[in-house]
Amino acid sequence: MNCGYIALIGCPNVGKSTLMNHLLGQKISITSRKPQTTRHQILGIKTTDLGQAIFVDTPGMHDGEQRALNRYLNRTADTSLLGVDLVIWLIDSLEWQAYDDVIVKKLKRAGVPVILAVNKVDRIKDKRAMLPFFSEAGKKFPFAEIIPVSALKGNNLEQLERLIMARLPESAWIYPEDQITDRPERFLTAEIIREKLIRRLGQELPHALTVEIERYEETPAITRIYAIVWVERDTQKNIVIGKQGALLKSIGTDARQDIEVLIDNKVYLQLWVKVKKGWANNERALNSLGFND
Repeated sequence: MNCGYIALIGCPNVGKSTLMNHLLGQKISITSRKPQTTRHQILGIKTTDLGQAIFVDTPGMHDGEQRALNRYLNRTADTSLLGVDLVIWLIDSLEWQAYDDVIVKKLKRAGVPVILAVNKVDRIKDKRAMLPFFSEAGKKFPFAEIIPVSALKGNNLEQLERLIMARLPESAWIYPEDQITDRPERFLTAEIIREKLIRRLGQELPHALTVEIERYEETPAITRIYAIVWVERDTQKNIVIGKQGALLKSIGTDARQDIEVLIDNKVYLQLWVKVKKGWANNERALNSLGFND
């Protein structure tokens, strides 16, 4: 049997979470068009006749480390390269970006095989431009494979999966055949709520909020979930709540519907919005809010 860990890395918003969800055939990581949606390492486990692939979804690698949250995200992304058997480096253009050279240095230190996956190829109008770029990329780093894909459209994902499975080491399966992630439902619930907030709010506010599950009560008939949305300022609190609470109520409805699908049970969801000033730039506050991968 083949089994191994595969790190999904890349800059923010290149489609790592979308890729993992499509490879798994099930939504595990939340997604949005805003960068830095993923904040934690999340394992997605796919077991087939070919083997067991354990995907490690990570925050985007970036050069902004002004706040404690950004430093945490970069640390989390960097540690994903430790102890893995294969790396999938996802990029979303046919241009070499400045920070890509930093990623190359990290990959050279890691010393594991790397597949370069060029995502969003469905948006590339001139497909002839891919071959010169692949040739140039091969000069930057000795990639095991270079493959064009579209995580959203599903283009070439079967071929990518075959390449992945072929490079996994011989090993007994680490997780049970029916397990699909290492994260508990409580964590996934908080992520679903945060996804709905990110998708409904402006460009900057999502980076200033996080979600904490205060109570999670399960019964056969209903699961009661009480969650706090933490923001950094009173003005942000007013935005999240909306006029007469309409926005928060709508977000809660959308989240509850997805949570019911996730846990296959009726859900009562109660949301509060509270202010914890400067939480995203406070190491102790981050740790208390679950940023301790």
